[in-house]
Order: sequence, then structure tokens, then C-alpha cells
Amino acid sequence: MAGIRLQPEDSDVSQQARAVALVDLVSDDDRSIAADSWSIKSEYGSTLDDDQRHADAAEALSNVNLRAASDYSSDKDEPDAEAVSSMLGFQSYWDAAYTDELTNFHEHGHAGEVWFGDNVMEVVASWTKTLCIDISQGRLPNHVDDVKADAGELDDKLLSSWNVLDIGTGNGLLLQELAKQGFSDLTGTDYSERAINLAQSLANRDGFPNIKFLVDDVLETKLEQVFQLVMDKGTLDAIGLHPDGPVKRMMYWDSVSRLVAPGGILVVTSCNSTKDELVQEVESFNQRKSATAPEPEVAKDDESCRDPLFQYVSHVRTYPTFMFGGSVGSRVATVAFLRK
Repeated sequence: MAGIRLQPEDSDVSQQARAVALVDLVSDDDRSIAADSWSIKSEYGSTLDDDQRHADAAEALSNVNLRAASDYSSDKDEPDAEAVSSMLGFQSYWDAAYTDELTNFHEHGHAGEVWFGDNVMEVVASWTKTLCIDISQGRLPNHVDDVKADAGELDDKLLSSWNVLDIGTGNGLLLQELAKQGFSDLTGTDYSERAINLAQSLANRDGFPNIKFLVDDVLETKLEQVFQLVMDKGTLDAIGLHPDGPVKRMMYWDSVSRLVAPGGILVVTSCNSTKDELVQEVESFNQRKSATAPEPEVAKDDESCRDPLFQYVSHVRTYPTFMFGGSVGSRVATVAFLRK
């Protein structure tokens, strides 16, 4: 699974393209057929689809749950409307998409899409490295982007103690970027077996055979270990596009809270939620968990049970921003939360 790439508008796209992106497909077979015929165009092109279909798909994606510029303000007062469901919320879509990318890899050696782009991926990896080093040294910074330490001053040995999980890893390129930053204990999971096949093939080719890849659905995870660093680049976005998105997002937070080790960090990168919206979603999750915690008389000797499970730590401040109606916003948000 990956995120949703923002696409430019195309005035020549047909009405059918707009309709298909929002249709509620009845069966898994129907979803698979539709997904196979609406694959996203990679920057390297595709040997399996014609140009017009790619143009239609790009326009369809641009119309799915992408808010107007004013909605990206970091201090919105009103909550968003319920997310519009789309094919991108179904596993069958991603299986079809990664079948295309796996074929292109075998035939041409192409790595496939870098969701949110190379620049965002590099920023996420380097920013996360700085954050983890600061935390290892006993600091909880609020302005990680302001840290400009030289590479020689950053002790990569600190990073070797961090075991890392990338949920919805897709082609696994984020884990490769983290490996370049000095992380060594890396695991990627995805519910699409085809995505895992592609990620493992790319890691082996690119000289990262020690990265582990597993087929696993984060909403029904079979993983029994916890991780000090959990990465999500677009997975929460895709989960929210399922017709049952609101419920599945609550399942997501329940599951992720069991995967992040106490004292560990969750880093979420999203193009469908602002930093403030992610923080509010975490606060709502904390409130739900607190409401279901043991009664005070039962846990009177354990005040920690009343503490929020996740606490906001920092967010990336270097993404390009724009101003609309007097408010400043960004189309990508990367936010870190500490697991208490």
C-alpha cells in the first residue's frame, strides 16, 4: 500500500473517469477488473496500459478525497466531511497496481512510483534520523528541522538500537532510504503479496538484502513484536478511502498502538490530513482508550494508565507551503508521536 499522489488537473478527461473513481464496486472480482484497468501511471510509463487510460486514471485520482486549498489550513475550525470512498481503499486495487510495477521491474528494471515524490521521501528519512538521535540522547525536540549538526557528529551507533517497521511499505524504497541514513534493523509489511515481492526484489538488487519484508495487514496484524520506530507514508490515507474508512481508521490506531514500543516513535506522512488533523485524530484515540481504561479504584496505584498513549512530538516544517485566505498550509504533513 502506498499513499495518494496529488495530480494536476486535465480538462480533457471524460465524465466516466470521474464516475469510476467513486463507484462502490460490488464484488472483489469487479474491483479487481476495475483496478486492473485503472492503474496509476508511473513516471517511467507502463508497458501494459495505453496513454489515455493513464490520463483518465490520473484525473480520477485527483478527484478522490482531495480537498480545496483552503482546507489545508493548519488551524481549521470545522471538521472535514466524511471521506469519499474509492478503489484505493481496496486491496484488489493495490494487488493490480503492484502486478503492473512488478512486471515493469522484471522487464525493464524500473523501481516504480515513489509516493509523494523523491524529495518528500528523502526529507522524511533524514528528519526521522535526526529525531531518533535526539531522542536517544535524551532530548524531545519541538523543532527538529532547526538541528543542523554535521554528519560526523551524529553517532550512527545510536540508530543501530532502533528496530524499524514500515507499515504499508509498498515498493520498500523508504526503508532503503532509512538504511542509507544509518538504520540497520528494518522491516517492511504490506497486505499485498505483490508489493512485498517487488520490495524484496528491489532491496536485493540495490544492495539491501538485510531488509526484511513480510505480508501483513496492519488492521489485522499477526506481528507479535514491538518496534521503537514505526513509519507510515500514505497507508492511513489509503485506509481512509475505504467505504468503511472512519471505522478502519479507528482500527488502525488500536493496532498501531500495539506495534509501537513504549518510548518509541510513530511517524505518519499524509497528503489527506494536515498536521493539526493528525494530532486531533490521535487525541480522539487517546480519549477513547482512556474511557475504556480500568476504573480509578482498580488502578489507583497506577496513574500511568491515565496518561495518553500517544503524545505529539514534532512535525516537518520544511515542506513547501502556500497561503490561502490568510492561512498557511502544506499539501504534505509528516508528524511524529511518542508512545507513552
